Amino acid sequence: MSSHLSTDHPAVQPPGRGSVEALISQARRLKGDVDAVRRDQGDGTGPRGRWHRALCDLALHQLSDLDAHLAQLRDGPAPAPRPGSLLSRVGSAEWNLLTDEAEWSGELFQILGRDPAAAPLSLDEFPSLVLTEDRPKLTSMVTDCLVDGRPIDGEFRVVRPDGTVRTVHMMGEPVLDADGSTASMWAVLRDVGELRRSQRAVSETRDSLRHSPLPARTGPRAAVEPREAVPPPWHGLLRFPHQGRPGLDLAAGYLPAAADTPRCGVWYDACPLAGDETLLAVGDLTGADTDPAQGPAMVIGALRGLTAAGTRPGELPGRLARLLRSTALPPVRGAVYCGYRPGSRTLTWAQADGPAPLLFRDGTETGQTGRTETDLQAGDLLVLHTGGLVPAGRQRLLALAPRLTGARSAQEVLSIVTEEVGESLRREDACVLVARVTPRQGPAPRT
Repeated sequence: MSSHLSTDHPAVQPPGRGSVEALISQARRLKGDVDAVRRDQGDGTGPRGRWHRALCDLALHQLSDLDAHLAQLRDGPAPAPRPGSLLSRVGSAEWNLLTDEAEWSGELFQILGRDPAAAPLSLDEFPSLVLTEDRPKLTSMVTDCLVDGRPIDGEFRVVRPDGTVRTVHMMGEPVLDADGSTASMWAVLRDVGELRRSQRAVSETRDSLRHSPLPARTGPRAAVEPREAVPPPWHGLLRFPHQGRPGLDLAAGYLPAAADTPRCGVWYDACPLAGDETLLAVGDLTGADTDPAQGPAMVIGALRGLTAAGTRPGELPGRLARLLRSTALPPVRGAVYCGYRPGSRTLTWAQADGPAPLLFRDGTETGQTGRTETDLQAGDLLVLHTGGLVPAGRQRLLALAPRLTGARSAQEVLSIVTEEVGESLRREDACVLVARVTPRQGPAPRT
């Protein structure tokens, strides 16, 4: 299949070598200036220091990529991308609508984790690589491109054969034949996972700066009540899947208590179980020597290891307790472990002295989580929280049922909970995890 770049577009002459060299020199000088600013920030401790460092790191990554791309423009295609690059891989594809043939570049096979010796997928087959939740977005972009001639410019997530998920940015356009009809679609796809992770790091440190506790004051208004959840002390060590899991829209947050109340090692996590099943868990470690950053990180790491080894939610309380006996950490308490299977929409759960999960449906709390296995429906809302809430705090959550089920996303639910469950309703630090059941997506329509 011949590329439309040579048949439908006039050849574009590359810029002169001298002008590219000048751009490379400017990029490298700017990179040095940013690096100097980063060093001037000192050790980067504290919310503002971490935010400055994250911004500088993101800028340095992007300038390094700009340098690499300019060098590629000067020297021709590079044999391999630079490891750790934010814009490390760019692949291309062309789908012929008349013959149903496809042509992929070698880089695209790498991005998608597919064998270069295999045949590239047709346009009808390509959505099978995309996460179910993102298929409607891809279908809409392709349809707009082929029917209305609109350029494609959007992101979606693909699942590689090894089970890893990558965020891909796709830009494309229709290719017209001599009669002005659409003959094929051409696109470039870019792996932007590292870029998005760096941008999230900037966002998280910015939020930490925005909502960091104010200095202690005296008098009846000494405690300053936060209006939004803040990143937990261990958020820089482990990543929560804010992009969601199969069949679930997820959000979670850390709610610090007032300055004169106990501080404990609260934690939350969402991680894969078998297949596309998801483990949702919250809990806390209470002990005088518990580090609020390292302790929860160790527990989450142990949980992920156990689930990777095939441990089911009902087995986690006992196995995690036995595993922690060989550490200096106190026992886990106030924990709840939920397993969600998106195919059957079945929720199973087990407790370790933790508050039972709350299930909201159609404006009310159903009470169905009194059973250890429950069938869920699209739009159902699951709220897990640690034991830091006083009884009135849990009652406040129940009273919020109409607002919570009317929210448009898990993140909006988390914002409502954080705003309404103030410090007076928390006897210690707490964590909240919100899971919203998303509608099932059928097979992607033919494009």
